[in-house]
Amino acid sequence: MDWGRMSRAERDAAYNNTLAVKNSAELNAEREAQSAEFRRARPGHLDVRYGPRERNSWDLFPAATPNAPCFVFIHGGYWQRNSKDLFANLMGGVHAHGWSAALPGYTLAPDASLTEIVAEINAALDWLSDNGPAHGIAGKVILSGWSAGGHLTAACLGHRRVSSGLAISGVYELGPIRDTYLNEKLQLTDSEIETLSPLRQPMINKPLAITYGTAELPPLVGDSRALNARRAAEHLPGALIPIAGADHFTIVTQLPKPDSELVRQLLLLA
Repeated sequence: MDWGRMSRAERDAAYNNTLAVKNSAELNAEREAQSAEFRRARPGHLDVRYGPRERNSWDLFPAATPNAPCFVFIHGGYWQRNSKDLFANLMGGVHAHGWSAALPGYTLAPDASLTEIVAEINAALDWLSDNGPAHGIAGKVILSGWSAGGHLTAACLGHRRVSSGLAISGVYELGPIRDTYLNEKLQLTDSEIETLSPLRQPMINKPLAITYGTAELPPLVGDSRALNARRAAEHLPGALIPIAGADHFTIVTQLPKPDSELVRQLLLLA
């Protein structure tokens, strides 16, 4: 991709997953219906507050054993769409293996800057460290997320409560985002591009598996490969996991399945 020679429409299309995946609306609707069912069946620890803003709450799904590993999943939507409750069904795969699971909500752009969003995820993890045991969650945290959540996973991997991570289909270099429709709400600053792009930051010495679908848009594939290469050059742990044939929306359909490749990778991170 020759970014400098591309038109604005071409740059927009380079990051437009909804346009690239023609049945994305149907895939999202299916996931949302399954998530509503998952939450209805496990209502004991939903919408637990961790901060003062409207979306500052957790959905917690404790395992039978408090010291079981906990899969913390950060939802996607390019930091400006969706909510935690729409992704609850993705907890099913690890839950079947006896893990706890948890989904943090966060304020969306433009009501929060990306700096504030990262701070909210770190605040949520602070809360989980202090209050998780009271809700039956005391085991090691494997941090994960998809799309914007993949970026937030890489950005927050250094948190003291996090043992390892699985970043799914993330954006790890923010510079090009400023030249697209996504920046209309994000309004990224030079400082944010420098300090919140995982590819520009010191690598964290914790296991971080990075995965993407081979049918995804080129910038997301390229960012995933580049971040893994940076980490590998420093001999840091974490596999690169291309999911053959998966696109930006089908890749997460692995997570509800206990025997899927991504769930197997999560089990290895515990």
